[in-house]
Amino acid sequence: MNLAEEIVISGQLDTVFVSLIDPEVLKRCIPGCEELEKTSDTDFAAKVVLKIGPVKAKFSGTVSLDVSRAPHHLTLSGAGEGGLAGFAKGGANVELVDQGNETLLRYSATAETGGKIAQLGARLIESTAKKLSKAFFNNFEKIMIDKE
Repeated sequence: MNLAEEIVISGQLDTVFVSLIDPEVLKRCIPGCEELEKTSDTDFAAKVVLKIGPVKAKFSGTVSLDVSRAPHHLTLSGAGEGGLAGFAKGGANVELVDQGNETLLRYSATAETGGKIAQLGARLIESTAKKLSKAFFNNFEKIMIDKE
């Protein structure tokens, strides 16, 4: 499944980019994130608790950043195992466009599930994925407003 949206973030492009790759900011933005530990310059170990329909699971996994096209482009990818609940993996391509004291943030995200979670049905999974990606970027937007 693919999701795409754009939002205007308060802050200059360089500040937005640096914040978007900051582990503390990421932890606060990822819905259900309990732990996010930096394991390299671009990799993190994560523990996230998610509820998808009637299934609540704790996922242990990784988040990787590709900053090779910084500061205008960033790719996030992640994968997690939720035990009996199954697995989830996905990613987001983020484009940042300088608009002076604001930054236009465009993203397209993908998500894939397997195991018990995948049996819940495509519509429920898609609506949950949309809600989670929207929550991530709304959380990020609020953090950037608070930084001003």
